[in-house]
Amino acid sequence: MKTGSRWPPVPAGVAIGIAMIMAFVIAGRGIGASGSMTRFAAWVQHSLFPVATEQGTYFSRYFAEGAHPLFDYSIVLAIGLMMGSFAAALFSGGLSVEVLQGPRSRTPSRLVYSLIGGILVGFAARLARGCTSGQALVGGAELSLGAWSFMMSIFVGGWMAAWFVRKQWI
Repeated sequence: MKTGSRWPPVPAGVAIGIAMIMAFVIAGRGIGASGSMTRFAAWVQHSLFPVATEQGTYFSRYFAEGAHPLFDYSIVLAIGLMMGSFAAALFSGGLSVEVLQGPRSRTPSRLVYSLIGGILVGFAARLARGCTSGQALVGGAELSLGAWSFMMSIFVGGWMAAWFVRKQWI
């Protein structure tokens, strides 16, 4: 791949498929991102409130039998994703720090909306017991009806929600 170009969608999809197969073979599970954030949150909470964390119902499983929440495949995956994303942007000439916005939105409102959206998506990922990538890639690869229903709902919901924010981008 030459510097300054982006991957075409089909080879990128094939590469993701190969990575998914390798993840199943090597790690015994697929590629998902929200689990690493949950483990990180458990570690932070445990650093501040160790007794409460170990006695709580949600995070206690990450500390069962002396386990450490950061010693997990999902953490290595998240770090690798960040490093790979940075390297890909750097070598393609696409690395920049910017806030994308439409002509009717400004940087502060864009950042506030992004923060609110990120919190909602993170909360929803925990309720659904997985993030969009986990649902789409892992569930889709396993031909899970729930995963396919979820992804169709995401596309339809995104299309319907676009009506409300379209004036920000036109």
